[in-house]
Amino acid sequence: MSILILILKKKLYYIGISVAICLVIGYLSSVATQSSVTDWYPTLNKPSFNPPNWLFAPVWSVLYVMMGIAAGLVWARGFHHVWVKTALYHFIFQLLFNALWSIVFFGLQEPFWALLVILTLLVLIILTIKWFNVVNKTAAYLLIPYLLWVCFATALNYKIWELN
Repeated sequence: MSILILILKKKLYYIGISVAICLVIGYLSSVATQSSVTDWYPTLNKPSFNPPNWLFAPVWSVLYVMMGIAAGLVWARGFHHVWVKTALYHFIFQLLFNALWSIVFFGLQEPFWALLVILTLLVLIILTIKWFNVVNKTAAYLLIPYLLWVCFATALNYKIWELN
């Protein structure tokens, strides 16, 4: 019984750290882009499927938590394993591109360059899901809503670039 408790504590420890890292990255991205969200973004022509602005923060918060849980599940398998390392390296790269998109789109106000970043992000998310699936299927499934949201965000980014 005590071995199960130790395993559970280890998983919760890695999940907690991973969720915290994802939420910090999300928060830093939002801080870096806040002025453009209120000044520049409202002036853009947007497609009819553009969601209301209030929806983005709760959706991203849930996605960052799910991403953190997924990364924690993979990390708990042991960083010494080459597949775990490969999966987590992909995760880190996609997380960096996630933050880079916010900086390029909102911070630099460059929808075209942001489109290139988000297309790269999509590839990195798919590769991350592939590697997470090798290590932990639940972790891979937890990233599917993130992939779907980024697909939607890619279409939105494209239309905003096209309309402006």
